[in-house]
Amino acid sequence: MIRILGISAFYHDSAACIVIDGEIIASAQEERFDRVKHSAKFPINAIKYCLEEGGLNIDDVDAIVFYDKPFLKFERLLQTYYAFAPKGLFSFLTAMPIWLNEKLFLKYKIYKGLREIDTYERKNINLLFSGHHLSHAASAFYPSPFRDAAILTIDGVGEWATTSISKGTGRNIEVLKEMEFPHSVGLLYSAFTYFLGFKVNSGEYKIMGLAPFGNVEKAGEYISKITTEIVDIKNDGSIWLNQDYFNYATGLQMIKPKKWGKLFGLSKRVPDTAINQQHCDIALAIQTVLENIVIKMAKEAKRLTNADFLCLAGGVALNCVANIKLFELKLFKDIYVQPAAGDAGGALGAALAVYHMYYNKYRHVSADAMKGAYLGPSFRETDIIALNKKEKAVYTKFDDFSMLSSFIASKINQGKVIGWFQDRMEFGPRALGNRSILADARNPKMQNLINKQVKFRESFRPFAPVILIEDVSKYFEFDRHSPYMVFTPKLKNYLRRPLPDNFNNSSLKTKLDYEKSDLAATTHVDFSSRIQTISKEQNPRLWSLINNFKSLTDCPILLNTSFNVRGEPIVCTPEDAYRCFMNSGLDFLVIDLYIYDKTEQH
Repeated sequence: MIRILGISAFYHDSAACIVIDGEIIASAQEERFDRVKHSAKFPINAIKYCLEEGGLNIDDVDAIVFYDKPFLKFERLLQTYYAFAPKGLFSFLTAMPIWLNEKLFLKYKIYKGLREIDTYERKNINLLFSGHHLSHAASAFYPSPFRDAAILTIDGVGEWATTSISKGTGRNIEVLKEMEFPHSVGLLYSAFTYFLGFKVNSGEYKIMGLAPFGNVEKAGEYISKITTEIVDIKNDGSIWLNQDYFNYATGLQMIKPKKWGKLFGLSKRVPDTAINQQHCDIALAIQTVLENIVIKMAKEAKRLTNADFLCLAGGVALNCVANIKLFELKLFKDIYVQPAAGDAGGALGAALAVYHMYYNKYRHVSADAMKGAYLGPSFRETDIIALNKKEKAVYTKFDDFSMLSSFIASKINQGKVIGWFQDRMEFGPRALGNRSILADARNPKMQNLINKQVKFRESFRPFAPVILIEDVSKYFEFDRHSPYMVFTPKLKNYLRRPLPDNFNNSSLKTKLDYEKSDLAATTHVDFSSRIQTISKEQNPRLWSLINNFKSLTDCPILLNTSFNVRGEPIVCTPEDAYRCFMNSGLDFLVIDLYIYDKTEQH
């Protein structure tokens, strides 16, 4: 038996994972435990959980693997400052103490962090380091259902690589081509995230959500400026970024705001200020540029590997709009996207890479090695009872889940918004039905209501529909299982509402308020939806709830969004769930077989 602990930490989205004989036993982000969104801390709590789930002590682990190689990152940092000198002196003086104090003594920090978890014999620790992009590639290929596949990894930057094309064959991964820093698709997209007033490394999906509200003609003008002045796109998808417009290589900001303001005729948006049409047009422009680059990269991956299948990882792989464009090209027979495609998934990939490539162990291919991404902690009834006593909560307990499911389905049909907490927590950025907020996707008021009164966030933010797998092809132009919200297919024509004349030139508010389909709360302006399909085998309780809702309404779809409010991680514990329930506009909370009605709480 070989037991491997994977760790990612010290940048963003710290996480841990336990793999035993190639099987993913547990995986979780540190943010869910320390309640700091995108926590970069050494994942003490996540490691504790993973060890407990695996029934292990630190001494039981055969190898501990970190998801990247800090000395190569340090080399890149030094060479970059040298190349740009004398620019960046202040940034250099700011960065060096951090690197010297923390990053270069990473082994010491790991050993120290492990000491806070448990005692262990240091001489028995086999501490390994995986390449950043290898960790990403492994996180996608090894859990995929493909024996052989092309692997495309796109993110901001690892050690040097910003994009890599690899080929996975059996237990092995071979890197075929890389693009290196400072030229990066992920950093290009993050630069626009910053310019449009959102937070880098967490707000990129807001650009994707804002893009459909853009005016196609105006976006075309911005695309021309972007591809003329900012980025040169080669036929193989590699890019050259004009560093005259950027400041991330040696500065303390992503961009040079004055140059961007002059180019686009718009100042950098101040966070939390109003979003206007020009912001939407720029978002559409960079989203379109990204899609063009990703498609070119995928074509190059096909050329280099001649593979029938493609695996995607790295933060850019979470751009589900680009993913569906790629899927619809039919370059590959099928595409697998790692649901935790960002740095959190690096912990998982590093562990799998060590198992298959370091220990040279056989790879068992399965339909869903990620287990629906339900890899986090579950909680006992005693935990719920303790919560009820502590909070003096008023509740109703059902003895039969089918009765609970029927009751909640009826409440959703009445327009109520439900906090839904069941079984094991999801790994990755998406709530997939165990730590979710659920509502009626047909209700045209629901998107605005949940954004404003429940999540406390921007009104344009879209929501995902979760649909029974047996019904997906009846509602969407899509016929595959998509359990991880990584594709945005279009709604069938018969469900769409005709758009008014000149709709493309309408304001953001007008586009938001217009009922675009029979599933108004989960349909984007372009009639697409970030779908999640659900099967009875994958998640029997969520399937039962949706099936009851279907019996009641003839609609096999619910709105599904993450169980959290703006600025907070997804809930982990029953206490997290109850606190979020009480401090938001949720109407009901369901924890296992317990139901809490907001109107009855003290």
